[in-house]
Amino acid sequence: MGTVPELLDPLVVGTRTAPSRVMFGPHETNLGRGRSISDRHVAYYRRRAAGGAGIVVVEEASVHASDQPYERAPLAAECAEGWAAVAEACHAEGALVLAALGHAGGQSTSHWNQLPLLAPSRVPEVNTREVPKWMEAADIAAVVDGFARSAALAVRAGCDGVEVNAGQYSLVRQFLSGLTNQRDDEWGQDRTLFARQVLTAVRAAVGPDAVVALRLSCDELAPWAGITPEQAPELAADLCSVDGAQVDLLTVVRGSIFSVGATRPDGHTAPGFNVDVCRAVRAAVSGRTDGRVPVVLQGSVVDAGQAQWAVADGVADAVEMTRAQIADTLLVSKLRGGVPDQVRPCVLCNQVCQVRDNRNPLVSCIVDPRSGHETTDPDVRSDTLAPDPVVVVGGGPAGLEAARVCALRGHEVRLIERSEQLGGAVRTAARGAGRDRLSLLVDWLEAECRRMGVQIETGTEAQLDDLSGNVRVVVAAGGRPGEQTFHATPSANVRTAAEVLDGLDDLDAVLGAGAVLVWDPIGGPVGVSVAESLAAAGRTVHLATQDHIVGNELSRSGDLAPANARLQQAGVELHRRVLLRKATARGAELEGRFDGRRTTLTVGTVVDAGHRLPDETLWEQVASLPEVRGVRAGDNVAPRTVLEAVREGRRAAVELG
Repeated sequence: MGTVPELLDPLVVGTRTAPSRVMFGPHETNLGRGRSISDRHVAYYRRRAAGGAGIVVVEEASVHASDQPYERAPLAAECAEGWAAVAEACHAEGALVLAALGHAGGQSTSHWNQLPLLAPSRVPEVNTREVPKWMEAADIAAVVDGFARSAALAVRAGCDGVEVNAGQYSLVRQFLSGLTNQRDDEWGQDRTLFARQVLTAVRAAVGPDAVVALRLSCDELAPWAGITPEQAPELAADLCSVDGAQVDLLTVVRGSIFSVGATRPDGHTAPGFNVDVCRAVRAAVSGRTDGRVPVVLQGSVVDAGQAQWAVADGVADAVEMTRAQIADTLLVSKLRGGVPDQVRPCVLCNQVCQVRDNRNPLVSCIVDPRSGHETTDPDVRSDTLAPDPVVVVGGGPAGLEAARVCALRGHEVRLIERSEQLGGAVRTAARGAGRDRLSLLVDWLEAECRRMGVQIETGTEAQLDDLSGNVRVVVAAGGRPGEQTFHATPSANVRTAAEVLDGLDDLDAVLGAGAVLVWDPIGGPVGVSVAESLAAAGRTVHLATQDHIVGNELSRSGDLAPANARLQQAGVELHRRVLLRKATARGAELEGRFDGRRTTLTVGTVVDAGHRLPDETLWEQVASLPEVRGVRAGDNVAPRTVLEAVREGRRAAVELG
């Protein structure tokens, strides 16, 4: 009987061997300059390879000029120099490098290249409703040739091989699926024909020694016509045993044109959602290929324990942990070093790592804001030239990160928090529906501060009058409730979102009787989370917003449609395009944003999910001390997101140094 494989064991992939079974998978980064793989990519992937990733799959490149799904989407014809630089950097750290290749087909856009979309059939793109061109024989031949040429270019540049995308945003998957392939010619009668031709052409182009990997959607979440978990094992086995193709690696994903967010959902979906289908696919593929093709589990696997279990239990031969390694580039190194408790957690928020967005933001992470900014954001792990006493006021994410980095740089740090618990607004937000993983961030920050010897005082009001000399101060004391944008009579029961979330264990004391209106002028996750939590507690809930869509800002994290579906399934009554004008003991008065029509809701409580404002009392006190050098961060500057709070806390520490 063989030994049970471990997550950190080497993995044989074709003619290559990866140093670990942890993959850093392909994802949009917006790190390109034009449509090439840039110096920013090189620094980004080098950090993950240096941290122990076994396989690094470079951001997908379009194989044909007809495809430009987002503005900075790499184009394979322009990527040779970038691929070479990435391969050299990652090989120096021991990792294998695969170039992801694909064509988004009907899920692309004509915004940038002004060319018609190409697809098997005329199925409109879900978001833009753009109808693609039905691919003719010449179009199909050109794209297949594009895969072959791109694969050869990547291998000549030094990559160990390529990964063909038949997962999300994929023309290959669109040919495989009855959702998008409605043809009656040979390409529709045998929906695997296009995929088989692509794989065969790629193998012929790269030769027998390079790695050819396949990313395959095994559940389109559309059983009426799409690929289902029941069909996937046989489909995967067929594609991995195509004569002349020799697939060396298979990654199991899910999602379709109608379920884009399902491929990388946020914390509302439990991690490891592809476990069952991956196990079944692995069994079928292993049986057909005599175990030659390793199978990779993908599906929000961000915890090392779950990843190790998946490998040891036979679910998969390797695990894709992309978001986990965006959050902590040293994940594998820390596991090898026997300090898994020091791994920086991924909280599955998608807030800044999901960047298919017309604003073109660079990929990053609320837990590690240096991710994606490796070429411009300095590494904070350096000794300070003049260690000084540092006082950090405030134990939220900004204060904790400032204290952690100051201690890391050699300062003697004292952190003062007036409440009994560290974590600040993040700890409160984590009590909301689907947001519990947020608490992992402040748990980690607190543990790191204690490990590095930060003197932590909770339940203490900061007294700064006696500070002088070389003491440096970071004011991260958080915010206060903002000004109400509506009139409330003295008898009205108006609560802040924080009061409700902190009082979920005894809602009767916070809300009293009657229905509840959540007023959300921001459109972010807080209002939605409060409404979901109250509905789950059995309350009658209304949610009002000035926007056309509830939770408007959730589009950036991919939770917009899922959040609206959850709210309606929970029975929350949604009021769009309205302004809250008045709250009384008997109800709330709403005004139509465009028609001015007034309506009154009978509710017992109004929950204000609006902005908080800085509490500047302590900052003004510090600024008045002439010999004390101070800096502020987080909500003490302006209403901040978690990303901004963590980033500013770190920058404050560096500035003091």
